[in-house]
Amino acid sequence: MSPTESRIARTSTSTSAHTGQTTRTQTSVRRGRRVVAAMVWSSAAWRSIRRGVRVAVVWSARTVRPAGAIVVATATVGLLLGLVFGWVEWIVAAVIALVLLALSAPFLFGARSYAVDLTLGHDRVTAGDSAAGEITVRAVGNRVVLPGRLDVPVGAGLVEVGVPLLRPGRSVAQPLDLPALRRGVVTVGPATTVRSDPIGLLRREHTFDDVHELFVHARTVSLPSTSAGLIRDLEGNPTRRLVDADMSFHAIREYAPGDSQRQIHWKSTAKTGRLMVRQYEESRRSRMAVVLAAARDEYLDADEYELAVACAASLGLRALRDARDLDIMTGSEIPRVVRGRVRAVERVPVATPRAMLDGFSRVELHDATMPVGDVVRFAVDAGDRLSVAFVVVGSMLSLTQLRRIALHFPADVAVFVIVCDERAHPRMQAIAGLTVLTVGVVEDLAGLLLKGAAS
Repeated sequence: MSPTESRIARTSTSTSAHTGQTTRTQTSVRRGRRVVAAMVWSSAAWRSIRRGVRVAVVWSARTVRPAGAIVVATATVGLLLGLVFGWVEWIVAAVIALVLLALSAPFLFGARSYAVDLTLGHDRVTAGDSAAGEITVRAVGNRVVLPGRLDVPVGAGLVEVGVPLLRPGRSVAQPLDLPALRRGVVTVGPATTVRSDPIGLLRREHTFDDVHELFVHARTVSLPSTSAGLIRDLEGNPTRRLVDADMSFHAIREYAPGDSQRQIHWKSTAKTGRLMVRQYEESRRSRMAVVLAAARDEYLDADEYELAVACAASLGLRALRDARDLDIMTGSEIPRVVRGRVRAVERVPVATPRAMLDGFSRVELHDATMPVGDVVRFAVDAGDRLSVAFVVVGSMLSLTQLRRIALHFPADVAVFVIVCDERAHPRMQAIAGLTVLTVGVVEDLAGLLLKGAAS
């Protein structure tokens, strides 16, 4: 073979080998792509299966009741045992269970066939009073809606409203009677349609979005004016503090360095031959503070705390009617890990009587909060020249503790401590500048204040 033919042969062999290697490489790449595509498809399929199983489990948990779960288990076990061992009785039990499930399923239809409108007659009531509302149910769609039931949550309770059979487009209005409620902010709604079979195997619910807040105000009483007998400087009347410039003239004294020349009394200066200046009694507008104890260990029980809230709210209403500057404070919840290192108080809004009563609806008794003495200290630090202060506490505080609490106030502040004790008779005690009023019911407060004003 010539050299030229030899080179051609080697080139052909090399080309054939390279072509074969390229073909094998392409085949491997295609095989790898198919493997990757299969893995991606398998992963997507597995995610879909897991999602479907999760949805099925959630749906089953919401739909199948305990009795229905027993029936499903009976059908499954009965079919397996009957087919494997040939036990006819188990097959019959399984067939009966399946028939019951099949008959129960149609009762679930129509859970979303309602349009529900929930309204309340009043959004604010007094503790102990019942409330009324109305719930209107309208059938939507083109099918007759079977009778059903609506569950309306009212706070921690539940009110059931029956719904009759409704033709398409028809509606029915059902009264909603709420029982006597305790003070607080009660959430009414959302209404939930409930579809269930007569046996109670299956249940389906649909919740609407209509939610209302019902403010249950503390029960209050009308109190005598706090301007009569407690402190008489509401309209700028003088106090015992002497100042250099005000409205209420007090006396003439000799000039001292730093006195304003505008206050020089020239007639007295001419008579005495020495500079004399006017001196006035300070006039101030009355500022009132109401401090409500909020620690659970300061009260005998929750009813005693409700009495304290009623007394504090009654005092606040009277102060607003008297146009006093008012501060209302109570303790706020403090995490136990920072208790003792953090001070937290809650201010009740006093812009209007309604806002104040709404604020009292939200106050609560706390396990971890500041003692009332610390709240009083905070109120004194934050207040501007208090004139009168009411501290409302429970029966678990001793008289010594009450005296210690009163010492936080300045000497010119009239301090009244209202002790709420449902077991005690109403009485008033005057102890070294501190007046202690003990009330058993909120109505006692008016009589004791009248007695204090008369004395």
